Amino acid sequence: MESKKAPVNGGYPLHTFQEVEDIYMLYISSPTDRKRIVEAYDFIMEKHKGQTRRSGEPYYHHLVEVAYILASLQCGPNTIIAGLLHDVVEDTDVTVEEIKKKWGEEVSKIVDALTKIQRLKLSKITSEEFEAEDHRKIFIGMAKDIRVIIIKLADRLHNLRTLGALNPDRQQAIAKESMEVFVPIAERLGLDVIKSEMEDICISYLEPEKYQEIKKLLSKKAKILQKSLDGLKKRIADVLFQKEIPFEISSRVKSIYSIYRKMYIKGHSFEEIFDILALRIITKTEIQCYEILGLIHQMYKPVPGRFKDYIAMPKNNMYQSLHTTVVGGDGNFYEVQIRTEEMDQVAETGIAAHWAYKEGGYNSQAEQKEIENKLHWFRDFVALSSESENDNASSYMDSINHDIFESNVYVFTPKGKVIELPNGSTPVDFAYRIHTKVGDQCVGALVNGMMVPLNTILKTGDMIEIKTSKTSPGPSEGWLNFVASASAKSAIKKFIAKKNAELLREDRIAKGKQSCIDAFHERGVEEDEMMKLLNSDKVLDYYGFDDVDALFIAVTGRKPTAAALIDYLKIKKPVNFEFNQTAKRRDAKGDSCPVYCRGAGKIAISLANCCTPIPGDDIIGYITKGKGISVHRKNCPNVINEKERLIEVFWREDIEFATYPVDIVIEASDRNNLLVDVMAVFNNAKVGVNNLHARSNAQNLSATISATIMVSDSKRLQDIFVLLKGITGVYRVDRVIH
Repeated sequence: MESKKAPVNGGYPLHTFQEVEDIYMLYISSPTDRKRIVEAYDFIMEKHKGQTRRSGEPYYHHLVEVAYILASLQCGPNTIIAGLLHDVVEDTDVTVEEIKKKWGEEVSKIVDALTKIQRLKLSKITSEEFEAEDHRKIFIGMAKDIRVIIIKLADRLHNLRTLGALNPDRQQAIAKESMEVFVPIAERLGLDVIKSEMEDICISYLEPEKYQEIKKLLSKKAKILQKSLDGLKKRIADVLFQKEIPFEISSRVKSIYSIYRKMYIKGHSFEEIFDILALRIITKTEIQCYEILGLIHQMYKPVPGRFKDYIAMPKNNMYQSLHTTVVGGDGNFYEVQIRTEEMDQVAETGIAAHWAYKEGGYNSQAEQKEIENKLHWFRDFVALSSESENDNASSYMDSINHDIFESNVYVFTPKGKVIELPNGSTPVDFAYRIHTKVGDQCVGALVNGMMVPLNTILKTGDMIEIKTSKTSPGPSEGWLNFVASASAKSAIKKFIAKKNAELLREDRIAKGKQSCIDAFHERGVEEDEMMKLLNSDKVLDYYGFDDVDALFIAVTGRKPTAAALIDYLKIKKPVNFEFNQTAKRRDAKGDSCPVYCRGAGKIAISLANCCTPIPGDDIIGYITKGKGISVHRKNCPNVINEKERLIEVFWREDIEFATYPVDIVIEASDRNNLLVDVMAVFNNAKVGVNNLHARSNAQNLSATISATIMVSDSKRLQDIFVLLKGITGVYRVDRVIH
């Protein structure tokens, strides 16, 4: 193994594996785990032998650097092993199955996820859509496991440190992607130590002139203020010693990117930035934090509006600290941060501090679930990513930015617990954040003790109480128009999809049963007798159905048809039949029926409801028992196999203008205003609509619209179909045969 210090590259020292060991051996004492990590190192040294990076350095240096960052965050052995192995499947002949055999399923799953992300190379960015698609794929890959995110952040941080080896275009592309994808995730995870370094490196490539300008200004002002800051530190330290309050005190210089944001995004001058230098005071307990704050405010005048209590109300990444800005004796402004040792660890390493490896009883999966429950945004992140496959990539990225990275509304439960929600959230979002069942049964809400509409926009500081009812019909599709959080949208869509599936099942059962009733009635079999025949083991076993309802659903889909059931049961067809001479005459001059049959005399003729034929369709007549002739389209499954009862019929040539009902179904990608656009087509074309029903499918984000429209003939119907297919998202329009 290595033992000598590697040369400095790009201003950053290259660490040895021995240095990685020195860190993880401080908190991982298990000989087995230590051995597994060393085996992973030896494995990559063999597999990546001879491979180099663009900078010319051996490739394994990158893997060791990633492991060093992970060990610094006190990640567990499986995370460090996966960090060492994260490129071995992509760059060598090693398989995920081989990793599973050597290091177990947990490591193999992490490496597999990282490999899939690695294969999503930056596309040639020619538009925002391509760029958003790249970013979406990376998010989806990381949404499976928080450890995948942490390893990927460590991987990206070291890649940024060595950007100097790439050409300028590539440097810009990677820096831009890092700012848009990886920095927001690091911030959300509270990994400030990674976030700040990433920001400074990225801005040095994206805005090199401004970066150098700020660097010079910062260096100059820091030197001027340092003496004054040292005096401030000494006076505070003297007071804390006198009060016997345990403390550590240090100073920090504001990051270059933070100054860049204030100067070039918020429009402040360099002189207007108060917190160029800040004091950080670390103590033992929360009470001591507030005690120190009081003492500092007694010594120095606080700046109004600059005090923030992140202990009582932590940030969304679990950050806690007291922040105040005071005026020093020299008239300069200084920010003071006060926190406990545990808070300081979280402030630097965020989620990693909560998830640091612990000896004895360590269960990574249980630990991960605990962290995910604390990080509500991660649940939204997973929900958005898992539902995004059919989304427009730009829309997905907008959702990520709104729901995940810009969330800053903090409200309270009746018991005083703080709940974080996205901007624009409503009581329904709050209800689903508490529990899915609470959201599904929500019937009302109190905000600050007053009953409010469910679409009320919540503000930071509101106290929310949800009223529920076990008899609630559940969420409606209208809720999707005002909820703001991804978790609420996901839960509502799932509930509606399940409800629609149940309604659809009942509807299909009813339609299938009616088809059978009509077909059996024409053979002289009434409903009660038909039910006995179809509900028999003979029929159900032959067709493979558990009950008669499942059989009726299948009949709706014409698998089998009602005619096929009749054939299987060998129900005899009447050989001799007579037309009902008393039936209403339908072919007389002036009669409304547009069809006639040569030589049929006074036989009643009617258009079948199952296939709704209209002028222009190819038609055939079916001689019913006692009901005259029923006119069907020739491709109607209810008559297509018929041999004996068919008779030729014709459309009248002198049909007066009339409209006829036609059942149609529209299949489309689900989106806002889809139904509005469909109705606009009907209105503009002056098409009457007798019935309309729409439902969405949350699983594949599709929508189905069923309608009965009134048209004069088949040509008119085809013209309407062309207009409907021209609607954005519509991919299929068909006539329905019942």
